[in-house]
Amino acid sequence: MSAVSLAVRDSATMLRRNLLHARRYPSLTLNLLLTPVMLLLLFVYIFGNTMSAGLAGGGSGRSAYIAYIVPGILLMTIGSTVIGAAVSVATDMSEGIIARFRTMAIHRGSVLIGHVVGSVLQSVASVVLVGAVAVAIGFRSTDATALEWLAAFGLLTLFALALTWIAVGMGMASPNAEAASNSAMPLILLPLISSAFTPIDAMPGWFQPIAEYQPFTPAIETLRGLLLGTEIGHNGWLAVAWCLVLAALGYRWSTASFRRDPK
Repeated sequence: MSAVSLAVRDSATMLRRNLLHARRYPSLTLNLLLTPVMLLLLFVYIFGNTMSAGLAGGGSGRSAYIAYIVPGILLMTIGSTVIGAAVSVATDMSEGIIARFRTMAIHRGSVLIGHVVGSVLQSVASVVLVGAVAVAIGFRSTDATALEWLAAFGLLTLFALALTWIAVGMGMASPNAEAASNSAMPLILLPLISSAFTPIDAMPGWFQPIAEYQPFTPAIETLRGLLLGTEIGHNGWLAVAWCLVLAALGYRWSTASFRRDPK
């Protein structure tokens, strides 16, 4: 059997292991999924009419705000879900199973690949569930073509891959699961200070650069352009660039930490 075949086989085994863990302990995924769903319902039904005043042609009402907020909530869902990858990796590192894997005749990279692919699949499933909730409360994207829907799905998957590699690096660097969960909290907080809930132009001048120059805002604006027909501009290539840079940094960080001999 070739080295590539061995790597694929071992990676598939590790992916199955991580999916079985997620199935046996669904509370972590459900707790992380609950945050974006609650924020969606809170901002739509409690603040929707008020927050819509900040949109272009203010006073558009709750229906317009649902369309505005859903792309940001979908990306926040990814940020919430990948925290589970950081916790899972930190748990493996602290409980000693990684030390056992190091002594076995398996492809070393398969351990990380299993975590990453499993987390991306969970993120995609979470996005589908949150998207179903959004449709149930009134979100519609009637103008988007099949190609634009495919591009939106590709962007969400690429974003999930990038954030997952960052989360895996955080898990590798954390001494325990609790520390990994805390260190990954910026993945939930960053969307809160982006254009997810209100336009950047409506923010104070000193705060606008913070909201604009971060990975979530261009991804959110690109997703809005694909699904709602708004202007994408330079946000498209910025979103892809952020994803590629974060994925590369997370990959280098994770693999370097994994190859380092344990103390």
